[in-house]
Amino acid sequence: QVQLVESGGGLVQPGGSLRLSCEASNFPPEDYAIAWFRQAPGKEHEQIACINGRSVPRQIYAASVKGRFTISRDDTENTVFLEMNNLKPDDTAVYYCATDLRIFCGTYDNKYWGQGTQVTVSS
Repeated sequence: QVQLVESGGGLVQPGGSLRLSCEASNFPPEDYAIAWFRQAPGKEHEQIACINGRSVPRQIYAASVKGRFTISRDDTENTVFLEMNNLKPDDTAVYYCATDLRIFCGTYDNKYWGQGTQVTVSS
């Protein structure tokens, strides 16, 4: 069974940084697109970053995080990271990683999701 486990969330002040991790198991995450989503209270899920499978290297970002967030992958650790810099109160949300076992990122429903990790940006 495909499993995704997020970690690294927490409370951070505006302007601060956090690195989220998404550890994958029971499938080779390096071969598939892995996306990060977030959901703030009362809002829809928002896809904020995605990394293609390694055969077609490419990362995509939502306009709301471009230039501040970086998605990357460590294939030796089966982990996808989301480095978040210059955090703002509007970044407060539960952050999820997800995959549909496709090579390319896109706007489709992902079948597999982690449990989420809370990020709170507040002074």
